[in-house]
Amino acid sequence: MTQISSGDTAWVLASAALVMFMTPGLAFFYGGLVRAKNVLGTIMYSFGALAVVTVLWVLLGHTLAFGPDAGGIIGTLKYVGFNHVGASPLKDLAPTIPHSAFAIYQMMFAVITPALISGVFAERMKFSGYLLFVALWSLVVYAPIAHWVWGLGFLGPRGLGALDFAGGTVVHISAGASGLAAALVLGRRKGWPHESMSPHNVPFVVLGASILWFGWFGFNAGSALSSGGLASGAFTATHLAAAAAVFGWIVPEWIMRKRATTVGAVTGAVAGLVAITPASGFVRPWAALVIGFAAGAVCYFAVGLKHRLGYDDALDVVGVHFVGGVVGALLTGVFASLAANPAGADGLLYSGSLDQLAKQAAAILITIAWSFPVSFGVLKLADAVVGLRVSEEDESIGLDLTQHGEAGYAFADHGASMSA
Repeated sequence: MTQISSGDTAWVLASAALVMFMTPGLAFFYGGLVRAKNVLGTIMYSFGALAVVTVLWVLLGHTLAFGPDAGGIIGTLKYVGFNHVGASPLKDLAPTIPHSAFAIYQMMFAVITPALISGVFAERMKFSGYLLFVALWSLVVYAPIAHWVWGLGFLGPRGLGALDFAGGTVVHISAGASGLAAALVLGRRKGWPHESMSPHNVPFVVLGASILWFGWFGFNAGSALSSGGLASGAFTATHLAAAAAVFGWIVPEWIMRKRATTVGAVTGAVAGLVAITPASGFVRPWAALVIGFAAGAVCYFAVGLKHRLGYDDALDVVGVHFVGGVVGALLTGVFASLAANPAGADGLLYSGSLDQLAKQAAAILITIAWSFPVSFGVLKLADAVVGLRVSEEDESIGLDLTQHGEAGYAFADHGASMSA
């Protein structure tokens, strides 16, 4: 009988807390990037996801993603309502920790993924429509893909053999492709791209990105599901890629714009974190530096595509998470090394074969082929049921007041302050 490891359990529970903290970090990151009148509305997208996905994960999401495999497509309902989720391990997936620890850790991934999408439609989606979209999306888009890759489905080690250590396809490519669908369904913000929509609070952006960087250690290193050498390697790769990606972004920015911006530097770091996510447990440290730098540079140029193609991705989810996820997934197929992880594979660099790279490309295409059209349908359904887009008047006033009846910033009346 497999022995539960107290060290592994402690690390996974700590990692779950780190990943949970990423969602509030995302709230600050996104909240600082929008205009002041939408800061609370944007923060509530992340906070709302934390609540609604948690409940749905217990009721249905976990069993669909990690229940006993049904044809490589979806999990059965054995764990509905967290039934049979307790102190015993889930032997095929996490043999040294309690099933409950694995389930709560995976819950935090399910929470942050739809929150990532919210950056696309920031400043223009109703909160009620958002909650319905997130609820449906987490069950019909996220849970199946998580099962395909991590739940012994057809894309993972028992199927195609694509490598995704911590969520390049499951989290970032699915969120990015779904975000593109959302941009097309909701349309442009009022005044975009002609009016200035600059970030209102850059310190918030830096704070949020720093929290994301901190939490990402749990995101990637925690995906080892143990506290040994594999977790240490993923932790190291995560930090190196983020640091290198800062330069991958600001070097071309410096060349083309004659300055290195603060928002650019932190966005580059996020791009590197995105790209190293699928590779973190499969590559050597030097390869993490290469992947990070490449992601920063590629994503820098990718964010400009929205202006050329005419879709309004408010906070660059497509340019950073989708493109960064694709870059990372493909480069995993190049730099993966059995020396880094014997349970992985040798990529192109070590095997001289395109086999693993082809598997990575196939997983990317399958993820897009499911995420984009299904998300498009979910958005249309949510729009028909409760409506998605706020009115032009409400958009002009801002989501904080019109959706939540609050203001993000309260300034004391100058006259009253003087008389006091």
